Amino acid sequence: MRRPIPLRRRPQDIAILAFFWINLVLITYLVDLEQLVVADPSSFEYPVWPPAAVIDLVHWWGHNFDPALIARPMWWKMTIWIDALFFGPFYVFAIWAYTKGKEWIRIPSVVFASVMMTNVTIILGEEIAGQQATGHLGTVLFANASWILMPAFILYRMWSAEHPFTEPDPGDGS
Repeated sequence: MRRPIPLRRRPQDIAILAFFWINLVLITYLVDLEQLVVADPSSFEYPVWPPAAVIDLVHWWGHNFDPALIARPMWWKMTIWIDALFFGPFYVFAIWAYTKGKEWIRIPSVVFASVMMTNVTIILGEEIAGQQATGHLGTVLFANASWILMPAFILYRMWSAEHPFTEPDPGDGS
């Protein structure tokens, strides 16, 4: 038998949980959703959600640092749909599973991290050398670094241990 390792003894998972919470609460359904709700940033009415301040901040970022965000080509929107339809629900399940030490989340975490790194690599390719390349590459790379580094860390964490959240139960007699 195995028993969950208490979260307080898994500081790496606390960091991963913080990443999931930030993405769920701030990125997926605020920042990224704006890019689906507002089709044309040059001509729109403020929707009910996300809040106007978020929309203004996203547009400020796009106009000043990230022209691909303002251009919103279809491939870009599809990465946002993946975020809204798949990553958002994943974060909810992952937050619960990582907190409780549920090992079934291991393979979904590998899938999530792989897809996230793929999406961000494609986005950064546009930012570096695409039609909407940024004139502020260092700033954009820094702003996007956590979406490469944390998924890489999650891959390492989930791939390197068959039982990342549990330990043998010394009281089971085996």
